[in-house]
Amino acid sequence: MPSFAEPPRSVCILRLSAIGDACHVVPIVRTLQQAWPATQLTWIIGKTEARLMSLIEGVEFIIVDKDATAAARHSRRALLKSRRFDVLLHMQLALRASLLARSVPASVKVGFDRARARELQWLFTNARIAPRAREHVLDSFFGFTASLGISQRLLRWEIPLPPAAREYAQRLIPDSQPTLVISPCSSHALRNWLPERYAAVAEHAIDRHGMRVILAGGPSALERAVGAQIERRCRAPLVNQIGKDTLPELLALLGRARVLVAPDSGPAHMATTVATPVIGLYAATNPARSGPYLSGRWCVNAYPEAARTFRGVEPGELPWTHKIEEPGVMELISVDSVTAKIDELLGSNL
Repeated sequence: MPSFAEPPRSVCILRLSAIGDACHVVPIVRTLQQAWPATQLTWIIGKTEARLMSLIEGVEFIIVDKDATAAARHSRRALLKSRRFDVLLHMQLALRASLLARSVPASVKVGFDRARARELQWLFTNARIAPRAREHVLDSFFGFTASLGISQRLLRWEIPLPPAAREYAQRLIPDSQPTLVISPCSSHALRNWLPERYAAVAEHAIDRHGMRVILAGGPSALERAVGAQIERRCRAPLVNQIGKDTLPELLALLGRARVLVAPDSGPAHMATTVATPVIGLYAATNPARSGPYLSGRWCVNAYPEAARTFRGVEPGELPWTHKIEEPGVMELISVDSVTAKIDELLGSNL
């Protein structure tokens, strides 16, 4: 691994997507900023993720649009080739990211250790982080700062929000009434729970705890359809904001909420950045690897049952990255298991 007698002048981070993983990168940025305040940080990031992360101060962002024209891609390659970085932290395993890494001039290109460097990532780097097994994604990212000789882990996000985003959230949550936000959809449909069960959880939160319930999510047809189904099935009134906010507005809304209920999705990790507890719904994926980092206590974890039911093995026998994205897997999560978490959380001193 590289050894620096003094901090490098420039570090480039390559992590394009998705929004949850981009949230995991922010503590890496904060750790680098504190350890090496004079080092110029550049982040090569996806277009959607940049809508939120570009609010972070002290970082240059190079935005990659996967739908860009050939001319725009050529212009980006020319921009990268005109630069020179001391270090590239290649934090994404997708081959398309590695092909982009090839265009980044850097003396040191750090990637994952060989065991984790899937999709041939190891061919595009000249240094590797220390091998680790069965780590949370965020912990694996801290392997990159450790590889540079930075032992501290600064678990801090502090994404600045524009006034308009804060005003949006305050209009929806104007007072101290405890508010449950439900973000019902992942971009992976087989990770999504049933609309009628979300409706039952909303009714429980309203009837038993006097909570305000807000539905949140993106503008896709699936998310709008699921939101409409939850509305129809819920006997109590709720507010449906699905498709009506920007990422900064959603983050501000989560910051004012008492709790978020969500499957394995970007909003679960966004809520973590603003210290809002997340009741994560996990059966298709393993929360120990990809769950909301600060809310392990609150996650409903049906992944072990899914491993036995759909794979016929104990969860520890499966590869760490294994997903059980099968029809019906999320039905293993009962309404009672989720409402019990709400009851426990609202009765705690958190």
